[in-house]
Amino acid sequence: MSSAATSQNVTLLSRCDQGGRPDGVQVIVHNGYAYVGHMFADGFSVADVRDPAKPKTVAFIAAPKNTRSHHLQIHGDLLLIVNGPNIWAMQQYASQADYYAKSLADTLNIDKPFGAGVRVFDISSPAAPREIAYLAMPGLGAHRIWWVGGRYAYASVHLEGYIDHVLAIIDMADPAKPVLAGQWWLPGMWRAGGETPPASFGKRAALHHMITAGTIGYAAWRDGGYTVHDLSDPVKPKLLSHRNYHPPFGGGAHTPLPLPGRNLLILGDEATTSSCANGLAYTWVIDVRALENPVSIATLPTPMEEDFCAKGAKFGPHNMHENRPGSFVSEVLIFATYHNAGLRIYDVRDAFQPKQVGYFVPPPPETIVDQRPNPLKVIQSCDVFVDSNGVMYMTDTNAGLYILQYKG
Repeated sequence: MSSAATSQNVTLLSRCDQGGRPDGVQVIVHNGYAYVGHMFADGFSVADVRDPAKPKTVAFIAAPKNTRSHHLQIHGDLLLIVNGPNIWAMQQYASQADYYAKSLADTLNIDKPFGAGVRVFDISSPAAPREIAYLAMPGLGAHRIWWVGGRYAYASVHLEGYIDHVLAIIDMADPAKPVLAGQWWLPGMWRAGGETPPASFGKRAALHHMITAGTIGYAAWRDGGYTVHDLSDPVKPKLLSHRNYHPPFGGGAHTPLPLPGRNLLILGDEATTSSCANGLAYTWVIDVRALENPVSIATLPTPMEEDFCAKGAKFGPHNMHENRPGSFVSEVLIFATYHNAGLRIYDVRDAFQPKQVGYFVPPPPETIVDQRPNPLKVIQSCDVFVDSNGVMYMTDTNAGLYILQYKG
């Protein structure tokens, strides 16, 4: 295993340990500050990155005890962040693979208190977020959220009576008083309503998250495939299409990135097992010109500079830069994290023949803070955000925040 970073067309600007809490998940940079949700530390961190070469952690905002706040969204002076059980700190699973093998309702048995819902913070003072609201949603907590301003936010939330995370629509008309305004689920997920999951759900059907483009929503459902929705009525999504390619492929639909100007959807399947135990996971290029009949036309190239399956830990897609308003927005370049293969940059100018045009693979983490069973000292690149200047911010579950520049 290499003890040094390897790269192509990418320059390392700096690294930040996030104030001694290097376990990062989602990162969003706003007004010169990076807001980082944590995998294991109960809360989120803020780093001053106005000079990307000299990042400085300026705040840690704690969540309630046993509560994970790993995903967040920002618009204007407001930050929305999820609350759910810190399943790893509470040792709820014997292995990582168990988390993906069955629905939450059939695997979690939590007897410790935790927060379940979404919190709203005022970040008009960037280094001093101030909580202004908490929308509690009884159940096993929220996982991810999408909100780029406007009245409605879309979150994946386990609500009581459902087998796993479903779509929750949150009315943000008054940010100090968010309201659960609607919900949508795959038929078979509402156990309290007498629904029975179909075999097509695979091991675990659960909403990871939805990303919207205008009045169209694209949602990834792990082993349940992906859906396309008409959001003309934002609180009553209308299903336009549902596709599931698991089996024969591995499932784990995770990040649905629309490229609306090109009628394309880039859909990443999360790698969920160590050492490729369930085979390779892919990132799909899908033609959505006919929203009722999406067609997969290509996959992004799988990294091959070394034997990443033999490297250990997870190898394959995780998150992508999501083209948020105000960030670097491109329908040609795709920025994606690939766990032990670091950051990947793809050119999809030819949607039928995507090309890799850059990468950065960090060295092994200096320390391990991972609370999951039997963690390896292997990089696990988690999320990437690209600011309007083209500076890339990449998190890792053990190694903190890498700040990078693409040379292409």
